[in-house]
Amino acid sequence: MSKQLLLGDEAIAQAALDAGLSGVYAYPGTPSTEITEYIQTAAITAEKGIHNRWCSNEKTAMEAALGMSFAGKRSLVCMKHVGMNVAADCFINSAVTGVKGGIIVVAADDPSMHSSQNEQDSRFYGDFALIPMYEPSNQQEAYDMVYNGFAFSEQTGEPLLMRMVTRLAHSRSGVERKAQQPQNRVSFSDDPRQFILLPGNARKRYKLLLQHQDDFVKASENSPYNKYIDGPNKKLGIIACGIGYNYLMENYPEGCEFPVLKIGQYPLPKKQLMLLVEACDEILVLEDGQPFVEKQLKGCLGIGVKVKGRLDGTLSQDGELNPDSVARAVGKENKAEFAVPSLVEMRPPALCEGCGHRDMYTVLTEVLRAEYPSHKVFSDIGCYTLGANAPFNAIDSCVDMGASITMAKGASDAGVHPAVAVIGDSTFTHSGMTGLLDCVNENANVTIVISDNETTAMTGGQDSAGTGRLEAICAGIGVAPEHIRVVVPLKKNYEEMRQIIREEIEYRGVSVIIPRRECIQTLARKKRNK
Repeated sequence: MSKQLLLGDEAIAQAALDAGLSGVYAYPGTPSTEITEYIQTAAITAEKGIHNRWCSNEKTAMEAALGMSFAGKRSLVCMKHVGMNVAADCFINSAVTGVKGGIIVVAADDPSMHSSQNEQDSRFYGDFALIPMYEPSNQQEAYDMVYNGFAFSEQTGEPLLMRMVTRLAHSRSGVERKAQQPQNRVSFSDDPRQFILLPGNARKRYKLLLQHQDDFVKASENSPYNKYIDGPNKKLGIIACGIGYNYLMENYPEGCEFPVLKIGQYPLPKKQLMLLVEACDEILVLEDGQPFVEKQLKGCLGIGVKVKGRLDGTLSQDGELNPDSVARAVGKENKAEFAVPSLVEMRPPALCEGCGHRDMYTVLTEVLRAEYPSHKVFSDIGCYTLGANAPFNAIDSCVDMGASITMAKGASDAGVHPAVAVIGDSTFTHSGMTGLLDCVNENANVTIVISDNETTAMTGGQDSAGTGRLEAICAGIGVAPEHIRVVVPLKKNYEEMRQIIREEIEYRGVSVIIPRRECIQTLARKKRNK
């Protein structure tokens, strides 16, 4: 087959298409977004009728994928690491139901928080769910794991979790493709109660999942992605997980002097692990993320072997792994090839010139600071989060998707006035609607600004689920129509915006202000594509 130069994300997408994918289900989030976008633009997607529309959030994506699996077809679920928190309810339970058609869940982690609120490690979710996991070290492995992973999912009867990291998702390498497989036909489980998790049946399904744990370990021991590579210097044994193996080999282009256990599939392969432990005086764990493997080793070995890594300070407990930090950990001299020129300075991200969020914040902060000194503004996740920076310095919180509305409600319940929430259109339909329902049910004294740029702008301009329907959604939830106010955030409308903000803050109840103007970047793209 052909060889292509692909991002890690694109390698996953192409592998899924080649493996007979019937549907991709996702919510955009860096660094996972390009997987779905690649599938959306591939010629085979339209030819074969592969589902490729964005979902409202990661939970609905996981549930829809499980529905496709129920019908015997192969599905891919994509999200960034914090999306796993949203999908967790269905994800954990899907390990108990098992699957019919293969499911691969891709969680793209973001060590060092390049564009995230935290740097949680999704491997803990796979371990929690008791299912097999993949962690590729390069783009070819990512392709191979997905291409073969659907069959492995169907063989084990379980969903698989693939854990990516930013540097692998967003770097390119040559990838050798395999033969195109047809889509599965519609088929159903031989067990008519497989997907019914009433307690009596769920207990049986959970026992079955536990019975398969030894099989998953044996699969890891026989996996081509887990390799024991011997070395002459037994003073140190190295466990290199995923991209950590690449960083290690960059420091040993002629081959590592220490024995190395390369990990690409979980649960940990006990046979190879014991080989390493019995041969070496000390163990160093290289993993890009939290000390997932290191904690397991310290908890289960119990034989006096020293385990080094992030927990003992050999590697930093925060931030991403890189070739330099690995060099220091193995005692090599750290020679930087390039220095950052003194002319180069860190530049914080900022709202685009001409962005509607700018006009919204300009007027909102002007009114609040001049007339309501006790105000608090609760923001959400999106471009408008940059209102935290100068020149606006406009927000007091940003925690997770949807938290703006519910935190504003809680603050209002505590006596804060005015309590203002700022949320985007896509985030509102992702996880803000239920918070608005709580506000309506208690007639909370909150002012909610849904800053509508008619797209999911922060991740590149994907479709927004609420475009053209926000007023109807708010009214349907129960907001009084006279307190759903739409404005166009432009300088010529500043006085109108000021007056509306004042009126809705003074109203003792739930009010929604919708400043609506299309994202300047998506508008520019549309004009270029005409």
